[in-house]
Amino acid sequence: MTVHPLISLAFDGSGIDGSLFTAGTDLARDTRWLNTPLEVWTNAGLGVFAVLMLVGWWKARRRDTPAMTLALAAPVAVVLSFAIAEIVKKVVAEVRPCYSLPHDYFVDACPARSDYAFPSGHSTVAAATVAALWLLDRRLAVIAAIFALFEGFTRVYLGAHYPHDVLGAALLALPVAYLTSRLLGHAAVPLVTRLRAGVLRPLLAVPPRGPEASWQ
Repeated sequence: MTVHPLISLAFDGSGIDGSLFTAGTDLARDTRWLNTPLEVWTNAGLGVFAVLMLVGWWKARRRDTPAMTLALAAPVAVVLSFAIAEIVKKVVAEVRPCYSLPHDYFVDACPARSDYAFPSGHSTVAAATVAALWLLDRRLAVIAAIFALFEGFTRVYLGAHYPHDVLGAALLALPVAYLTSRLLGHAAVPLVTRLRAGVLRPLLAVPPRGPEASWQ
């Protein structure tokens, strides 16, 4: 593969953990029967994190206003983490492994040269979901963490990212999402209190059960 001259101006991350990356792609080469399932999962699996946030919102409808505020803050924290990761990606400009290690085995097609590698966007979403849910529901956060680890593994297995791309995504997303959720969890309580008393009440709260239940 001939490397475009502009690529030499971008960061080559293969010197950091290229051998570990190659071990992952060698595994993919030796388990070709897993290639397609994991290629489908790596994108479809992001839906799991959306579902977990929806579950958090659904459960928060029966909890107090601070809990609902955290539930609504979770997707905001994830989106903000992803946006920051995209900015970092442009600044670092690390070329994808398929350009730096063209002789490795790759399941994923090589993306455009302008689609940089560090940090992993998929792993950013996964890690941010873990951090946001940690403040809302620890059990959901643990489930998200398990799927986040698997998501990170698939990114290396498919040849889309180096291990440090995945680790960097986690180191960026965890504090950003946690702090965003924590700040919104306090600052937005008055707003959510008003919303729970207005036309959005059916989406944000459920009435108590029992013969004397009322929407007071």
